[in-house]
Amino acid sequence: MLNELAALRIRAGLSVEDFALMTGCSILQVRCWEAGEGKPRQAAINLLRSMAAVAPAPAPGGFTFIDLFAGIGGIRKGFDAIGGHCVFTSEWNKYAQQTYADNFRDNHPLHGDITTIATDEIPDFDVLLAGFPCQPFSIAGVSKKNSLGRQHGFLDETQGTLFFDVARILKTHRPAAFLLENVKNLTSHDRGRTFQVILKTLTDELGYKVWSKVIDAQHFVPQHRERIVIVGFREDVPFTWDDLVLPPKGSVRLRSILHPENGSEKAEAHYTLGANAVVNGKYTLTDKLWQYLQGYADKHKAAGNGFGFGLVTPDDIARTLSARYYKDGSEILVSQGRSANPRRLTPRECARLMGYGDDFRIPVSDTQAYKQFGNSVAVPVFGAVARLMQPHIEALVRPTRRREAA
Repeated sequence: MLNELAALRIRAGLSVEDFALMTGCSILQVRCWEAGEGKPRQAAINLLRSMAAVAPAPAPGGFTFIDLFAGIGGIRKGFDAIGGHCVFTSEWNKYAQQTYADNFRDNHPLHGDITTIATDEIPDFDVLLAGFPCQPFSIAGVSKKNSLGRQHGFLDETQGTLFFDVARILKTHRPAAFLLENVKNLTSHDRGRTFQVILKTLTDELGYKVWSKVIDAQHFVPQHRERIVIVGFREDVPFTWDDLVLPPKGSVRLRSILHPENGSEKAEAHYTLGANAVVNGKYTLTDKLWQYLQGYADKHKAAGNGFGFGLVTPDDIARTLSARYYKDGSEILVSQGRSANPRRLTPRECARLMGYGDDFRIPVSDTQAYKQFGNSVAVPVFGAVARLMQPHIEALVRPTRRREAA
């Protein structure tokens, strides 16, 4: 969990340098405090508390939710948009915590590892959101574990069983609804047995009515990205996926998320430069890396394999952005013409590719940003699912609110 000083500083919108200047402390001193080394001055804490904005209370008739395995808040954004109020967040990665805290000004702390949190430490809520870790079920994750001689799925002691932390919280709190997200391969892992265990737990053991659907983000963003969405309600409701309205696939192309480089947008930090906001040259592949990727692709093509880089133009649809994008960017390389090496997407373009607006702050390094967006959900997909769930959530929550008021 971020310590109080770091969380308050981020909510106040201050950099470490700004805060050091305001308090007369050294930058090193502030970093030490945020690392848990030494006790910060109480006056400094009080100053940040007075400056840090907090989220408003839920509107009358609204609903509350918790955000588990929250990442950088991609699922949450859809439920904020329909009037939900987040009352609890859990995310174990400290860099994802930093991005989350910089974008959501909550009045509750960011909690870390959900496996260490007792259910009675979680406040009551109406809806549970969880993009529980997918590595044990993904094609890449299974291949890696097999190569290491390790088990996967529910036999994996570190990640495969994290679904059961979702289950224990549902069992204790009995919220009106939930939304779970995972990779498409979850449905076929272990010949479908893993998915059946999940469904049986949610229906037979916990008593929820459950619907699932694989949705391709390509309906909303220029990226082929299939994810399974599992929706559940505590009581019978007339929920149906038939009511989910999806734009035609391919209606949005990469042009919509690329920097135009013609002065029509402002330059942003080190992503783009100059009056025309051209992409920083550091995102162009070096000759050595480009030659390596071409040779790697040629070798596998000769062997009859499909491995290789994904070279795209503004009129294309991209492959799935992954958390490994920071390594070489090979799955999505933007062509810069035959006379120039291709380039990676900038972190801002990755944010756009995942459906985040340009007001979404990216306070971390490029490496961490690539990991975070590669691990994120496509925001518009879950905005659409949230809107589909909204009337059914409200139908279940409103009678409870009336009873509480009485």
